[in-house]
Amino acid sequence: MSVTGIPLTGPPLVSTSAHARAVADLVRQYRRYPAGTRVRLGKKTSNLFRFGAPPAERLDTSALTGVIDVDVHARTAQVQGMTTYEHLVEVTLAYGLMPLVVPQLRTITLGGAVTGLGIESTSFHHGLPHESVLEMDVLTADGEVLTVTPDGEHTDLFHGFPNSYGTLGYALRLVIELQPVGPHVRLEHRRVSTADLAATITRVCDPDFAGSDFAGSDFAGSDFAGSDFAGHPDFVDGVVFGRDEQYLTLATFTDDPGPGLSDYTGRKVFYRSVRERAVDHLSVHDYLWRWDTDWFWCSRALGAQHPLVRPFWPRRHRRSDVYRRLVALDRRTGFSSRVRRVVGAPQEELVIQDVEIPVGRLVEFLDAFHTDIGIAPVWLCPLRLRGERTWPLYPMRTDELYVNVGFWSGVPELPGDPDAHNRRIERLVADLGGHKSLYSTVHYDEREFWEHYNGPAYRALKSRYDPHGRLGDLYTKVSGQTGR
Repeated sequence: MSVTGIPLTGPPLVSTSAHARAVADLVRQYRRYPAGTRVRLGKKTSNLFRFGAPPAERLDTSALTGVIDVDVHARTAQVQGMTTYEHLVEVTLAYGLMPLVVPQLRTITLGGAVTGLGIESTSFHHGLPHESVLEMDVLTADGEVLTVTPDGEHTDLFHGFPNSYGTLGYALRLVIELQPVGPHVRLEHRRVSTADLAATITRVCDPDFAGSDFAGSDFAGSDFAGSDFAGHPDFVDGVVFGRDEQYLTLATFTDDPGPGLSDYTGRKVFYRSVRERAVDHLSVHDYLWRWDTDWFWCSRALGAQHPLVRPFWPRRHRRSDVYRRLVALDRRTGFSSRVRRVVGAPQEELVIQDVEIPVGRLVEFLDAFHTDIGIAPVWLCPLRLRGERTWPLYPMRTDELYVNVGFWSGVPELPGDPDAHNRRIERLVADLGGHKSLYSTVHYDEREFWEHYNGPAYRALKSRYDPHGRLGDLYTKVSGQTGR
């Protein structure tokens, strides 16, 4: 292996022969089912917010959940497609490395983030997870395994795979770029005025930005004007707590643990600290999973943040996959809906979305969002594609800085219009030249959907790689009509 001579303190790697056997077994499983049979990957967890998919045969992927190789010198990893980022990070941190973008929830899989998109606080510099992929093995609809690269015979599949959600095939092996890490992360949280929000985000995400720039008059409305932040940030994100109350967090790798490392896996809740302290220090591991313990702030709806409940909520169950299973259980049983009916409360419309807004239209979006939707807090995460390469099924401008706005909650349902708030968001995003991730519910009609997600390019890919529609149609799947 390419890591010979470097001590491994993390989990063992998967041998190439074991991976080959796992792939052969999965292909045999897949080919066993006749055309027309619904199949899906048999993953233990899901981070999608589409419930009630029709029954399907589940492919056993339990042997495709590991890391095959870490090349320290090339800074790459060869990873099985169903590997969670929790496991991937555990392995790579043992070598002082991490993926360029680590989505914030532990049980997101690498293959899932590539076919369904992902984002985090390094995305202003490194883009989206699929942009660090160098090569993939993809199981296609006809049961063949193709190796796809940016410039090879199947370059169209390589570029069209992101945002296809398994309707063009399944990633079985991926080679990805890695970056070096420091042992700790220093975070600086500062409040930024609404008037200065877009300009401040634009400046800190500029490759030429230096911390000393905050002394300039352009940032007079920002608490960063008095900051001792130095250098260029490794991470940028933010939180909006309400109209005219938003904070940006700039973070850097450091060898210095400061006055002591914080721990937000216990009684303290990370998002509250953004308001409460200007400077913080976390281990790099805890920084990467800082949002997962309370699933951003969503655990409060389940009572897990209540000071009388939290001590009795087992620490090992303070994580996003547990909360997601509880939400799924509620959706299956309709428990919360029945309670609302009994107490005479309005039914709830779940508004669980991530949208990308051009930074110049961000304040306009937030103003309309506060007025029409009213959810708080919301997450801000700047994003810029890495280079000139484009991705046809999620068409973003390569010269544009976007800000991902994430919001995950419920609002009172409008009588007779149970999807009103979600449709309002979709219209607003379109009007502002933005894009919407598809992990949550979709309310576009089919014509609108394909206008936003490049219907001609998708149809060309389907005609080449799934001409008989065995893996289903993207719109049908994400709109929840008869999705696989």
